[in-house]
Amino acid sequence: MASNFLVTTAIPAPGLQLLRDAGRVTVLPEPPDYGTLAALCASGEFDVVVTQLRDVIDAPLLADARVRGVSNFAVGYNNIDVDAATRHGIMVGNTPGVLTDATADIAMLLILGTARRVVEADRLVRDGQFHGWEPELLLGRDVSGAVLGLAGFGRIARATARRALGFGMEVLFSPRPPGDRAVSDDELGEFAGKVRQVRWEELVKRSDFLSMHVPLTDQTRHLVDADVLRRMKPDAILINTARGPVVHETALVEALRTGLIAGAGLDVFEDEPRLAPGLAELPNTVLLPHVGSATVPVRNEMARLSALNAMAIAEGRMPPNAVNPLVCA
Repeated sequence: MASNFLVTTAIPAPGLQLLRDAGRVTVLPEPPDYGTLAALCASGEFDVVVTQLRDVIDAPLLADARVRGVSNFAVGYNNIDVDAATRHGIMVGNTPGVLTDATADIAMLLILGTARRVVEADRLVRDGQFHGWEPELLLGRDVSGAVLGLAGFGRIARATARRALGFGMEVLFSPRPPGDRAVSDDELGEFAGKVRQVRWEELVKRSDFLSMHVPLTDQTRHLVDADVLRRMKPDAILINTARGPVVHETALVEALRTGLIAGAGLDVFEDEPRLAPGLAELPNTVLLPHVGSATVPVRNEMARLSALNAMAIAEGRMPPNAVNPLVCA
């Protein structure tokens, strides 16, 4: 019997074609609200649902769901209650390892863009306010020689470090903030002798650019709060390409407004797509619409992996990228 797939938002063609070759595909015309998605998952009509980060797959929904699995079109899966899914025998898949370089590029773009005030400069030119070269027009700061602090040191952080070293930055890292663990030179590999591990508290105090590269967990939610912002350098810039709730956005707005820190470059937000009041009006920010993985090759590969996960789950096989493999044990 052909499998039935529910796709909450259309994904790139390589993934949709794989799903259509494997069974019946229902692509919703617009992102579903929670009630609609819960009803569809409970209907018994679908074997697997292909979800987006904005789709909330929580314990109450999973308790009533009559699906074999959830294939998340994302590396992260904080929108899914994985423990509840496991209890109900529902497999969860994700798309790791495909967006490392693309997201590191965005982190570096935000570092450069905030340092050199690129958004302010672009707006000035477009508004007809550029009247010629001036000695003190839109003075920014140097990136070369600046201290980049990496909160987390996984694949994306390492790719960002590789880029930053090419720009002559000094790179510090804390592997699992707010906690700590020692990282050996063997584990550092190519970065041994080129980057230095420090405790989270020191990273906060020493960084000219503090870049977030941690998953969203109970421990990292609001990792950067008002207290952390107070302990940063007054000329420091915060970069976040990880997950929005890692940063207390209201506290960040206040810190930026009062000059507690110099600026922020964000690709993710605490309550996407909504922004904390006042954030959009601040000139010392670069704000991107969650485009860390937004290249054609990366999104095509994410779609392909999402489809392969969904197809395997529908057939009762272990998906290539299982978040909770114990379901198939």
